[in-house]
Amino acid sequence: MIQYKERLKENRLKITQKRMRMIELFLQEDRYLSAKDIQELMNKDYPGISYDTIYRNLYTLKDIEVLEQTTLSGEMHYKIACTTHHHHHFICDECGDTKVIRYCPVETWQNELDDVEIKNHKVELYGLCGVCRRTRIS
Repeated sequence: MIQYKERLKENRLKITQKRMRMIELFLQEDRYLSAKDIQELMNKDYPGISYDTIYRNLYTLKDIEVLEQTTLSGEMHYKIACTTHHHHHFICDECGDTKVIRYCPVETWQNELDDVEIKNHKVELYGLCGVCRRTRIS
């Protein structure tokens, strides 16, 4: 949690209980969550917390790279940012569970693309995790 407090300080943002609780929830869940998911979880500690507060903090935490963002079923979802090493993700369409993909294909792509310079990239693979696949089969 200390690194996240430092990130807030570096960006001249207040270290509020709500922000820290939100970060804590993302660390506990370690999967992609929607704003509605966060509101339901936050509502236990902060009854009546507004969507505006949730969205404002999600966007702020994304802007300072504490959270990553993706779209699942047409809705924005967020996850604690991976900062320790470069990797990509497999994301379950059903439950939002993520798995790390350590192989990075960008060097191959750079070689295949004439006359371009790839400066940044993000690779996400979508599908069903084993648990959700088995649930659908049953």
